[in-house]
Amino acid sequence: MNSTERDVDHALAYPEPPASPLWYRHGAKARPLTPEQQRRNRELLDIGQRTTRPRSPRPTKTPAEAS
Repeated sequence: MNSTERDVDHALAYPEPPASPLWYRHGAKARPLTPEQQRRNRELLDIGQRTTRPRSPRPTKTPAEAS
């Protein structure tokens, strides 16, 4: 067997199973956002991307060192 045959992922050789019917939405579609809601979401996204969240301080000793 040469290297190209070994490199093939055999899982890819089979067809993908059909999608579950549970994956599809039934019934009413979601209401579109109002321009005001869209503007608010953009502002919050912008703030969230600009600010950095503080990291929790690391304990000085690891559990293995403490024992």
